[in-house]
Amino acid sequence: MLLVPPLLFVRMALNAIDGMLAREHDMKSDLGMILNEVGDVLADAALYLPFALVPGIRPALVVVVVVLSITSEMTGVVTVQISGERRYDGPMGKSDRAFLFGLLGLLLGIGLSAAAWSDVLLGLAIALLGLTIINRARRGLAQRNSGSGEDSA
Repeated sequence: MLLVPPLLFVRMALNAIDGMLAREHDMKSDLGMILNEVGDVLADAALYLPFALVPGIRPALVVVVVVLSITSEMTGVVTVQISGERRYDGPMGKSDRAFLFGLLGLLLGIGLSAAAWSDVLLGLAIALLGLTIINRARRGLAQRNSGSGEDSA
């Protein structure tokens, strides 16, 4: 479990570097966008779903967090069709989820029993993911309705 936080940190750093290099060297492509978005969602699911097997953590909560995470990312992607721009609104974006599961791994790794605190942490994540989905959809629609490239919400 103590390997989870540094693994997630490296994953997020490499994801950021990949995007920066593609933009900086004018190597962005439609295929690259597809591979990036699908790869991110699959990587997150592969990294987070195993937490459902940890004793003391409610598997259903982990699964709901992963499903809502996928939904929030897909909501951000769908806004490209609506407004021409990918939405990254929070409060529970990709980096926030990595921090959450990194914290979960750290606390479990130092020997803290998962007991009730993991329910609270995952429940909070579920609520924040719901809000994130609403924010991305609402702001994507507002951006389309305003007819500009700026966030009008």
